[in-house]
Amino acid sequence: MAAAEQSNPQYIGWKRKIILFLSGQTVSLFGSSLVQFAIIWYITLSTQSGSTMTIASICAFAPQVVISLFSGVWADRFNRKFLIIAADAMTATATLILAFFFMSGHDELWMIFLVSGIRSVGAGIQMPAVNAFLPQIVPTDKLTRIGGINGSLQSVMFILSPAAAGALLSMSSLESVFFVDVFTATIAIIIMFALKVPAHEKALLKQKGGYFDDLKAGLKYVWSSGFFRAYFIFYAIFFFLIVPAAQLTPLMVSRTFGDEYWRLSATEIAFSAGSVIGGIIISIWGGFKNRMRTIALCCILFGTFTMFVGIVPGFVAFLIMILLTGSSVPFFTTPSMVLLQEQVDPNMQGRVFSLTQIVMTAMMPLGMAFFGPLADQIRIEILMIITGICGALVGVLMLFNKHFKHGLITD
Repeated sequence: MAAAEQSNPQYIGWKRKIILFLSGQTVSLFGSSLVQFAIIWYITLSTQSGSTMTIASICAFAPQVVISLFSGVWADRFNRKFLIIAADAMTATATLILAFFFMSGHDELWMIFLVSGIRSVGAGIQMPAVNAFLPQIVPTDKLTRIGGINGSLQSVMFILSPAAAGALLSMSSLESVFFVDVFTATIAIIIMFALKVPAHEKALLKQKGGYFDDLKAGLKYVWSSGFFRAYFIFYAIFFFLIVPAAQLTPLMVSRTFGDEYWRLSATEIAFSAGSVIGGIIISIWGGFKNRMRTIALCCILFGTFTMFVGIVPGFVAFLIMILLTGSSVPFFTTPSMVLLQEQVDPNMQGRVFSLTQIVMTAMMPLGMAFFGPLADQIRIEILMIITGICGALVGVLMLFNKHFKHGLITD
């Protein structure tokens, strides 16, 4: 028996459990990504409007921000496995209803916005539960490796899903993509039911106090730490600055290079291929011992490559820069997640992950409210250059922040 299994019985058979769990989540992600790309492209090509993209972004992220105020507490109070199942079931049901409406000829944009909002609520419930669930089945010393593998699997899905979405939309209708998502979500739900993992300690206890007591305790846990205060400030600034790269790239491609589906697919595939490469590197290397240095490196690289996205001429050079930009992403996502999984009290992880999610998702609609209308007035390439330079500077400042000197949540 492995050392981790000998020291803690909860990790017995952890490899089989993580294979099952990641398989289900990867299948579900494939379907969700299909819908995500299909909706973005449908709106982009049918409206060519930055303002409409702003509305779509608000619908896709704002509900997630609101529900995250509750979902972190739920992830700490209740069985995380069943929260994940419930979130998948809710998003699949909403998508199925939308598919039936489209089949009947009702394809108004407001319906897409509404279902995007419901899917956003599901994601807001699921993400803190998933991130807090992983340490229940994976030994602490394996979290970085599993995080890298998980990131690579996600990136592979982001390679396959835009190609599949482009093919489906070229040969069939939008509702066919919706049905694929319902099917993959069903598979994920079945796998989660088959996964035998006991609830975490707090979920097994009789809950003391109310919801707001738990929320207050989580906020106090974070606010009392100088590390967390600095962490969330930098987190918010960086995610605000990456909005043009994350949300306006399809619009840039359609305006500058052409509005063919294959160009949009190629852009997403290039970004995801880079993420696969970065995920492999981080899973083998593990990053710096001080995880904040690895996160700072990501900010510098991502910002630099984003700047060049707005400079290089030609679609091929653009794709190369997109690939390099994608390769830097795992240097942020994996160490930031593992840092919290390693050092945050297991009974607080749901709330801390939900606060992280609130900051991240709040920046997307706020950023789009600023950059979306601006993209109708000036070239998106200029936005890429400016935000890229600023993002790189954020990474440099992180290297010199006193709270990140040792990379430990101790103050």
